[in-house]
Amino acid sequence: MQSRIAFLAASLVACVFAASGARAEWPDHPVKWVVPFGPGGANDLIARVAADGVRKGLGQPVVIENRPGAGAVVGTAAVANAAPDGYTFLISANGVVTNSMLIRNLPYTDAQIVPVGRIAVAPSVIVVHPSVPANNLTEFVAWAKQQGDKGVNWATAGSGSTPHFVAEMLREAAGIKLNIIPYKSGNDGVTAVLSNSVSATSEASIVVLPQIKAGLLKAIATTYEKRISAAPSILTAIEQGYPSVNIGHWAGLFAPRDTPEPIVERMNAELQKAMKTPEVKSKLAESGIETNEGPISDFVAFIAAERARLGALAAKAKMGEAQ
Repeated sequence: MQSRIAFLAASLVACVFAASGARAEWPDHPVKWVVPFGPGGANDLIARVAADGVRKGLGQPVVIENRPGAGAVVGTAAVANAAPDGYTFLISANGVVTNSMLIRNLPYTDAQIVPVGRIAVAPSVIVVHPSVPANNLTEFVAWAKQQGDKGVNWATAGSGSTPHFVAEMLREAAGIKLNIIPYKSGNDGVTAVLSNSVSATSEASIVVLPQIKAGLLKAIATTYEKRISAAPSILTAIEQGYPSVNIGHWAGLFAPRDTPEPIVERMNAELQKAMKTPEVKSKLAESGIETNEGPISDFVAFIAAERARLGALAAKAKMGEAQ
């Protein structure tokens, strides 16, 4: 009888040890990061560079899965409804803040995903067709005012996209008339400006810097808080007297609600470590992307501030309704 009790006790200790060891060994197989956009864009590039850096710290592959559709709703919903086991994460963009303001009947709630860490930002650059007689934001505003009731056609990547928010910020700050022309994607909007079908737009640095350098587009401002390291001659909107024209194509990492806190904290720590390496910084800087990693608390505060700021602007501009 005593030997049986001893055996059961030993088995119980072994089980407890194994369970605690399993928790300590996360991750023990590849981790998936869902990008809610197609390959080739700013978020996809940021995800792949960051994933390679994080992989080295975790000791497991970080696999990128592109799940585009419905303004990032498809990919976000997939993560929001995934098992909270530390093996599925979301590479988010502004849509994770704005979609619930603009889209009814989302297949998830904001509370179903939790912030893990901010990663990087592709500054938004305001660009115009070379025929537009403006070389900076001040000259563009003056030219736009000369158009009177006709206004200036401005391409967006759809209602509530970053180019749309830039347009609304500029409308409010400068008192100019911008006619919002929605396209299916940022690339389509840039193509419209390249063909002079539309006079202006704003897009992520990675998308427009090649055309700017080739002389196919004119950059009149970046809407990021500082100049782009890959294109330091482009003045910020803030420098040109428009402090409220301030937004970037940022990317951050989110996890399904109830993902164990130690896993979230470990992932944040590995993310911060990876983004601070010269290798990662230089890879992203080549495309005009700036790293801006930080603790979870900073990301939580950023999300809350953006929801308040962009929510007020979206309501005032009646985004999501017919223009």
